[in-house]
Amino acid sequence: MIDAKKAITKFLAGAALALLTGFAAPALAASEVKAVVNGTAITSGDVVKRQAFLRLQRTKADAKTAQEQLVDEALKRQEVARVRMSVSQQDVDASFARFSSGNKLSPEQMSQILDRAGVGVDHFKSFIAVQMSWPRVVNARYGSTSRLSNYDLVSRMMQNNKQKPVTTEYMLQQIIFVVPQAKRGAITGKRKGEAEASRSKFPGCDQAKVFAATMRDVSVRDLGRLLAPEIPPDWKPLVEQAKGNTTGTRVTDKGVEYLAICSQRQVSDDQAAEMVFRQEDLDKSKAGKDASPENENSKKYLDELRKKAQIAYR
Repeated sequence: MIDAKKAITKFLAGAALALLTGFAAPALAASEVKAVVNGTAITSGDVVKRQAFLRLQRTKADAKTAQEQLVDEALKRQEVARVRMSVSQQDVDASFARFSSGNKLSPEQMSQILDRAGVGVDHFKSFIAVQMSWPRVVNARYGSTSRLSNYDLVSRMMQNNKQKPVTTEYMLQQIIFVVPQAKRGAITGKRKGEAEASRSKFPGCDQAKVFAATMRDVSVRDLGRLLAPEIPPDWKPLVEQAKGNTTGTRVTDKGVEYLAICSQRQVSDDQAAEMVFRQEDLDKSKAGKDASPENENSKKYLDELRKKAQIAYR
């Protein structure tokens, strides 16, 4: 399955640093229509904002590249609307809040930076909405390729000297020191201190909920069994570097969190083998050694939309 979060992360690689170092917004001339995609206009103002966004990503930012990206996004957005598979505005806002938090900023501060850079929060959120919605449409059209067939699994093991790969199985709990959105700037530091202090007193997963009840606005979520390749990228380093039964803390959109490691062991079953092989495939894809089926399907779908579309350049 195409992972929307990874898709957004890929497009935003390097953007955070650029946002924090700052870009001056270019002066905007009177907006004029540069392209029309099935009746939807793309203006010169849109192109200028996308060029500013591309500069934040430290990538090619000429007008033609920006315009073609916007044409592709218009086609995707129209198809998402046609099949009624758009994410909600709440989902987009939550993703924006997570991105802001990951860069140690409030959504309001991130909005100000985007405005100063000439991107604008609306343009950025529109981009996020497409990146989150489009994978749903592609997966619905072509089906998920997230699982390996038994034949593929056996074939990969044969290439691995008939041995199933070994990985680490974790049983995890998520401990959340809740921080309301309206109070993030005021109490996040205090809550982080409370979360850090609680780690040394953590009694173990069996008593976690009783332990949480002794503190204010602390919740416990059972994550169950997770294999090492399944752990989200934001948490993986903290899990791997954990000393004792808790990880370090992270500020997230919910508040301040850490993970409790209830148990861990080395496993070598079919599910573990599949996860390891899929991670290897993902690593190859990131290194440019292999084209993922998901990306191929996305390109095929978009090419079809382009062939059927009425696109007029001005």
